Amino acid sequence: MSAIINDIEIIKSETTKINDVDFNNLKFGHVFSDHMLECDYKDGKWQAPKVVPYQGITLDPSAKIFHYGQSVFEGMKAYKDAHEKVWLFRPLDNFKRINISSKRLAIPELPENYFMDGLKALLEVDKDWIPSNEGSSLYIRPFIFASGNGFHASPADEYKFIICTAPSGSYFSGDVKVLIEEKYSRSANGGVGFAKAGGNYAGQFYPTQLAIEKGYQQVIWTDDNTHEYIEEAGAMNIFVRINDTLITGPTSDRILDGITRKSIIELAESENIPVEVRKLTVAEVVEAAKNGSLKEMFGAGTAAVISPISGFGYKGEDYEIEKIDNTYASFLKKRITDIQTNKAEDPFGWRYEVK
Repeated sequence: MSAIINDIEIIKSETTKINDVDFNNLKFGHVFSDHMLECDYKDGKWQAPKVVPYQGITLDPSAKIFHYGQSVFEGMKAYKDAHEKVWLFRPLDNFKRINISSKRLAIPELPENYFMDGLKALLEVDKDWIPSNEGSSLYIRPFIFASGNGFHASPADEYKFIICTAPSGSYFSGDVKVLIEEKYSRSANGGVGFAKAGGNYAGQFYPTQLAIEKGYQQVIWTDDNTHEYIEEAGAMNIFVRINDTLITGPTSDRILDGITRKSIIELAESENIPVEVRKLTVAEVVEAAKNGSLKEMFGAGTAAVISPISGFGYKGEDYEIEKIDNTYASFLKKRITDIQTNKAEDPFGWRYEVK
């Protein structure tokens, strides 16, 4: 069956998987909704997007995604409030960032209406897939990859833009213990660390696996040159609280301009929490852990929102972070999720209703 929503062609699935889903026990990103948005770039322009049944993709073995890694993505969530209204959180920031990432990887940039109208049409078709139970959301994964063929080392001439969605529960459960990396780097000056490029994450898996084998759950990434500065926590931005001051590193070629990161900074400042955006050395964090002034560390990103860190390892020594009451992490996470789910006022204009 075909229809039109927001000028987007809708080809509906003849069947649904929704009745087979236990919405009270959702893993993160394991179950996928009935439909997806699909849009092709060919003949020098993006073609009209359309919503189609969720399905596999057929590619030629010479498709350049397999050989030269032109791939970027975003992470977003949709929420349903008590009145069945559907909300997004700062979606235009995701649109802007996927184009920033695309430009760095020589991928053609998307028109805003293709991204936003396509996303809204997809959510309208699959709105029953948006969970309303506490702590759950519809995770949204927009991505673009090189579908054009050829072994020549050059940008592709064809690309595919897709948005898939997955009803999901919490990304992490409980605090995580991390290892401060002393050898491997996530990214480098002049590189693509600021972009949400697939290869950035592929390069993280091996060092993270080594950390897991040592009893940690994640890696704290340090700068590529000296490994003296704290930069990111796994696939998230990182915040460190020393005494009452919240500290995070400045964005750069190496650090992703996280949407949750920006929101935490703005929200904390509005609550008169001292915030410093500056370079933070490993030595400063270790000293703070030793003298008791290190009160909190946490990762920040779309999937987990905020993920508390219970301790870290460095140069063969472990440092535990003593649990305290009324943490910034719990306060800020609740403030953000209450805004996201329409349980609180949004003085920042971050919440976006899907109509």
